[in-house]
Amino acid sequence: MTEPLAAPVLLDVTEGVATITLNRPDAMNSLDVPTKELLRDTVLAVAEDEAVRCVVLTGTGRAFCVGQDLKEHVRLLEEGADVLFRTVDEHYNPTVTAIATMNKPVIAKVQGVAAGAGASLSFACDFRVLSDAAAYNLAFTGIALSCDTGISWTLPRLVGKAAALEMLYSPTTLSAQEALERGLATKVVPAAELDAEVDALARRLAAGPTVAYGSIRRSLAHAAGSSFEDAVAFESKMMSLTGGTQDHRDAVAAFLAKEKPTFHGR
Repeated sequence: MTEPLAAPVLLDVTEGVATITLNRPDAMNSLDVPTKELLRDTVLAVAEDEAVRCVVLTGTGRAFCVGQDLKEHVRLLEEGADVLFRTVDEHYNPTVTAIATMNKPVIAKVQGVAAGAGASLSFACDFRVLSDAAAYNLAFTGIALSCDTGISWTLPRLVGKAAALEMLYSPTTLSAQEALERGLATKVVPAAELDAEVDALARRLAAGPTVAYGSIRRSLAHAAGSSFEDAVAFESKMMSLTGGTQDHRDAVAAFLAKEKPTFHGR
């Protein structure tokens, strides 16, 4: 009897933490059309799920995600399939936009190689916790393509424009330590400690003031393309929003009572 194929994207929600796992280890978690569709739908669903207060994006096997499935890509090129030219708008853009803009923290748990769109997806997260066995490669120009999945926005903000151009023009493999030194990684830990490190961070964030976290994400993204005056005006809106939450009221009461606040994400 043939075993059923495992889903290419797995979702687990435990105690407010949604873990999204790319699950094509034999293909280094490369992104074919079914995987891109399921990843997009999963990310959009957790973004809207009020029970989810932190999201972890990771992969199985030796790769986090190596981007586009090139075997499928070649076949689609030969067939002249129009999905090849729709995939950025239909798959990559909605997925990375949801990752970058959802009103809750997102952690990239990078256990292996992250290349191309896989690297881009991780750069859209708030935190990138890397195993010491992980690596980055911004592979786009290696196959004569432009960049996508939000990297033109995220990468210069992590490393600066000049370094971003260097990395994109001349893609080379960066070790986890080199990624940390260049500002691409939040933290690098031994492979055996990665699960515990990310689990502790995710649980801490899931127990925090979710609306405040989301408002800070929105404020930083808004400020990146705004004048100072517009940025502080948006900050005012976010302060009004968070000032009306139950978490804020409870936290102030706990402070006055000299107690530790408990946040409920609302």
